[in-house]
Order: sequence, then structure tokens, then C-alpha cells
Amino acid sequence: MVRVVFTPSGHQGELDAGITALEAARILGVDLDTVCGGRAICGRCQVQVATGSFAKWGITVGPDALSAPTSSETNARVKRPLQAGNRLGCMAHIQNDIVIDVPAESQVHRQVVRKSVDLTGVVVDPFVALSFVTVTSVDDGRSAVELLRSALRARHGDVGVDPRALPHLVQALHREGGDVTAAVRDGVVVAVWPGFVDTMVGVAVDIGSTTIAAHLCDLSSGEVLATAGRMNPQIRFGEDLMSRVSYVMMNPGGDVELTLAVRAALDELISELTDQAGLARNAVLEIVLVGNPVMHHLLLGYDPVPLGQSPFTLATNEPVVGSASALGLDLPFATFYVGPCIAGHVGADTTAAMLAEGPHRGSEWQLLVDVGTNAEIVLGNRDRQFAASSPTGPAFEGAQLTCGQRATAGAIERVRIDPSTLAPRIRVIGVEQWSDEPGFAAAVAKTGVTGICGSGIIEVIAEMYLAGVIDQDGVVDGSLAARTSHVIPDGRTFTYVLHDDGERRIVVTQNDVRAIQLGKAALRAGIDLLIDHAGATDVHDIRLAGAFGAHIDPLHAMVLGLVPDCPLDGVRSVGNAAGGGAVRALLSRSLRSELEDAARRVVKIETATEPRFQELFVQAMAFPHAAAPTPNLAALVTLPPRREVAADGGRRRRPGRPERGGRSDDVVSAELIHLEPTPSTQPTLSTLSADPTQGPPT
Repeated sequence: MVRVVFTPSGHQGELDAGITALEAARILGVDLDTVCGGRAICGRCQVQVATGSFAKWGITVGPDALSAPTSSETNARVKRPLQAGNRLGCMAHIQNDIVIDVPAESQVHRQVVRKSVDLTGVVVDPFVALSFVTVTSVDDGRSAVELLRSALRARHGDVGVDPRALPHLVQALHREGGDVTAAVRDGVVVAVWPGFVDTMVGVAVDIGSTTIAAHLCDLSSGEVLATAGRMNPQIRFGEDLMSRVSYVMMNPGGDVELTLAVRAALDELISELTDQAGLARNAVLEIVLVGNPVMHHLLLGYDPVPLGQSPFTLATNEPVVGSASALGLDLPFATFYVGPCIAGHVGADTTAAMLAEGPHRGSEWQLLVDVGTNAEIVLGNRDRQFAASSPTGPAFEGAQLTCGQRATAGAIERVRIDPSTLAPRIRVIGVEQWSDEPGFAAAVAKTGVTGICGSGIIEVIAEMYLAGVIDQDGVVDGSLAARTSHVIPDGRTFTYVLHDDGERRIVVTQNDVRAIQLGKAALRAGIDLLIDHAGATDVHDIRLAGAFGAHIDPLHAMVLGLVPDCPLDGVRSVGNAAGGGAVRALLSRSLRSELEDAARRVVKIETATEPRFQELFVQAMAFPHAAAPTPNLAALVTLPPRREVAADGGRRRRPGRPERGGRSDDVVSAELIHLEPTPSTQPTLSTLSADPTQGPPT
């Protein structure tokens, strides 16, 4: 008998001399990878042994602890060449007491190395295992399936065989003389390839209403092999979710058109990913998909119309699993997993974002906000979690604004306004210099300044407020036209000129400001509702998610009142958290289970039916907010003084403040801002008696 200790696991025991390190690992329950089952082909079971005294275990390891290296360990058959000093666990026989180290790359459940997606702390816990076996035909009447089961029994017990794998099994047996690689998932063979295969991959997809983002991952290592994205082709049916629901309602068969469009885009995206990685599509064994409820329903072919009217009933809030071919995807061996939704307007993308950021894990409150055309909000700690959605509209992404555009080269993404001269400085996507720095004109000549993207919209409105171009009610101060060429008359209102190069003028109109106010008020009202329901105080961990959220400057977000006041370092962008959560659910069985558990525990707050939403919405129309104090923000920037509210509901002008645009500011007529239910959806924001020179009621 010899004493065997494995590190870093610490598993140890007394075993018979002469067994291999791989056999010892199996007996002691050590996590040591293998595909070929000990045939010196895959090279995955590499181990390291050091000689010397190990006081911790009272073992002295000599040079004869392992048998001498064999030719099998260095020949060309080994697919993964041995690293210097390593031995193959399946070939190295234990002869004396020994301490064997299993390096990370030889472990099945290994820590993921961070690549293009933040996977900090993720340990690979794969759903599928590969096994290379020889299936020998014998003259006893057994079928190919029975022969395969027999070959796999020692490692996987009695397995079933998915019908999709059968044609490939028969071909493989004839092509490679019986050598095949089988992929086993939950006791079922789901794929068979001829010869030796040691790569299995999966795809994680976040289906957004605007963009679809996907990652191709190695299911064994967790490495992100390729990343790709594209516009969601459903945009041609409607830019926002509810427009698409309305399209389905008004056009028989419209749901089928939308479903086919997104499935075709997914299939093309998968081809792009596998081409990048140099892999065949039949290497894809798993695809995880997340999205908001409308995307979820349209992907799966469910009727989305119930999501367009109260009570916004989901077809299912459970995970959906099936064959990828059922979604029209050309993936012969893949299983799809669509994550669980929480409620009618809080989808699987939110549960995936929760998995990535963990508002359900900590002791302190975390506010997670995915900013998009329909913002999804989660407030939680380890004891309680609340979720809501708010119809923010497309303005934050530049849509439906006078000079708004998507984030492409030439779009203004950063803005600063001098409070003395009211002159702006801008930076555009694709150019490092600011507009007042040398080289800007030459650098921007190729694309020109084409418009304002979402992050630029946030900054220009916040800067206009800080500089006094607009007041707390969002009204452009027309009196400033007398001292700056950047404020110009525009009908009954005034407009701010952000950039004018003689060929193109980029402006922010009064209606643009109103559109941003409406969107930010809807988002902030949803946040305030959750804080109210949770009874939360001191929410100092605020995370902005989503492709747009990743580019929002936290300070300007607080100036707008987009998020509650807190220390600036408590607000941070976390990128595509939904995509990161989807990757986690792809790579780890335990994390997928956590995602499902988190979804079941969340309390959904329906903003459309909440009595206080209207009140909170009106308060949130002001910059930064009509009622909430902002001590942290005030310590960072000089905020314009607030306008006093008269006892009769009118507003008093600040001393010395002139009247604007030929109108008196002493009393502002009541503008009714409300949530207007439409035939298509959850309420959308609109104004009645829309006079953009007037502010919201107080």
C-alpha cells in the first residue's frame, strides 16, 4: 500500500501500489479530466509531482514515486502535448508515497480565466462530458446502440441515446473502425463523432430589442472563443417592443414573421461565431438564450399579445428546454435553454443580469438597472428582491430625437458646456481628441459629426442644466439668446446648438429635452417604487447594465436624476450583465440552478397598476428631482438654485431672473403628464396640452 495525496483538493488515501494516477484520482474523488478514458490520446489528465519532504502530510517523495515515462506520453497521438515536467495521469503508475498536483488546466471544474466577458469567480461545471471509446462489432446480434452503451458503461453507467445521434453513430462506426467520441448529457448520448474529438462548445445569447449579442464558449475551459453581435432584424416591424406587439395585433401572421426574423438572425450569428473559431457547427452542444418577455415569446413562437395588455400574462415563467433544431437553428446536436422570466415585463435577461451581478447575494441593498427602451430594475439583498420595468422609450438610445442616432462613428458621445460662455466641447466616437484640442478637425474629417448617441444625450442635457441653459423643469432659457449664439429661437421655444461646422448643425430642441425628461422620469419612478416597497434606505450600490448603461457617465446620470443620490463611487457601469449571466448559465450547472432559484424569489412590482407611480413620475420630471435631496451630488457640482413653489401652486422667479420667451414664469399652467394605456401595451408616456415651454406640475 502507498499513501497518495492530491493537491490542491487535499484528497488522500491508502491505495494499492501500481495503480495509475488517473485511477487513484477516480477512487479518491479527485477532479482530473479525461476524454479518452486512459488511452494516452487526449492529454487532458496531466499531473505534476515534486520530490522532497512534505511536513504537512508527513511524506517524503522520492524520484521513484512514479514509474518512468513511457513512449505513449510523448508520441504524436497525444492531442494535448505534455507541458514541461508534467506526466500523463493515465500512464504514470504510483510506486511509492506521493503528492500529486492537478493543475487547473487538468481539472474538469476549473476556474474560468477572464476573457472578453467578466466571469470572475465562475467555476466550470459542465452539463456535457466527452468520452472517446472503441465500439467493437461482434457477431452476437447486438445493435450499434447496444455496442455503444456497452463501451460507455464503465464510465457513465447505462446510458440512453438521443435519436438525433443515431445516424451519426452508424456512420462513425464504419468510418473510423469503431473509434468514436460520444457526448453524454444527463445519462443520454446527445452527440457522436467519428474518431477523437476533444472540443465541445456552447453559445450564450442575449436577445435585446435593439441588438443581439452572442458569445461562443469552450464548455470545458470556460474560455470565450468568439463574440459577435448584430441588429435585431425585428426593428423593421417596430423600434420598441410594444410597437412589435401592436404589429402582431394588427397583422394576421405577424407573430410568425417576427419569429422567423429573429431565428434567422440567430442562425447567421452562430455561423459567424463558429467561423471565427474555426469550428464546425456540430461542435455546438448547448445554447442559452435570454431576453425580455416579448423577445422570449417571439423566439419561442408564443403569442406576445397578452403581454400588451393588463395583467400582462406570461405564457410561462419557467425555463424552456428543447432541441435547437426546434428553433430553426442548424445545430444537429445542440440543446437550447431559454431562461425563466419573472413577470410580464421583467424577463430572462433580468434574471441573467441578477446572476451576473448578485443583488440576491449580499447583505446591503443593490440597485441593478438595465437601461433600454424598456428599463428593467432590480433592488435586492440576500433577504428580499424586488423587480419592476418602466417604459422609458427609445430617446435614451438617440431614437426620435432631432439629431439622435445610434452609437456609431461620428456620433457625439461626450459633452462639456462652459457655464460662463455656454460654449460646448464635444468628443465623437472614433476620435480621441475633444473638439477644442489640436487635431480634432482632421481626425473627424472622415466621418464628420453626424449626430448624438445615447451617452451624449445624457451628458448634453445634464450639462445644459448645470450651465443654466435649461432650468429644473427642463425649459430652455430663451433670454440666453441675447448673449450666446448657441441658444436660438425655434418657433415658440428655443433650441441649443451643440455643433455647427457649416455643413451640419447638431441641435437639442425643447422637445428633445422633454423626451429625455419623460424617459428618465419613468425610470426614476420605477426605482423609487421599488425603494418604497422594500423600505430601503442608503442604497449605495447602483449598477447600470446593458449596452447603453455601459457608456453612461455616473455623474451625469445623477445630475439628471436618472438614479438616486449616493456617493459617486457607488454608481458604476457593468456592461452587458445579461450576456454575462447567460455565459454563466451556459458554463455551470450550479449557476443555472441559482438563476432559476433567484427568478422564483423575486417580488414583481407592476408599475402600470401602482397607485403611486403617477405621483413619483411627476416628481421625477424635474432635474435632478423635485423632492429627493441630493447632498452627495451637491458636494461634487454646483447645482442651480431650485425654483420656489408658491402656496397657490404657482412658481416664483428667482431674483433677477428674466422672463423667458416672452412668457411670464410667475405661474405655469398645469400640464397634465400621464400614463396613457394604448391598445398595444403597458402604458407609454405622453403629454396632454403639450406646451413645451411649460414645465411639469409641482
